[in-house]
Parts: sequence; structure tokens; C-alpha cells
Amino acid sequence: MVVGEVVADAEAVLKLRAVQANGDLDDYLTYHHTREHQRTYPDQHDYQLGA
Repeated sequence: MVVGEVVADAEAVLKLRAVQANGDLDDYLTYHHTREHQRTYPDQHDYQLGA
């Protein structure tokens, strides 16, 4: 493992701990899941449901 990767991983853990300590974890996870869905399925909003 490269030192830069360790620092980046440690920074990510510290940021998540700060979000949790501030009481914003639920809001952050909702935001994160929404952004991940938009990234994975960018054109999904273009589809029309038909019956």
C-alpha cells in the first residue's frame, strides 16, 4: 500500500466520523445514495412508464 493511499483512506474515515458526530449521517447517506444512483443510471429520468 502506498503512503498516499493510506492518507486518503484515513482522511475519508475522519470525514465520515465528523459527519456522524454532527448528527448528519442519515442525511449524508441519503445524499450519497442519490448521487450514486444518478451516476450509475444517468438517463433513467428520460424513461416513460407505459401500461
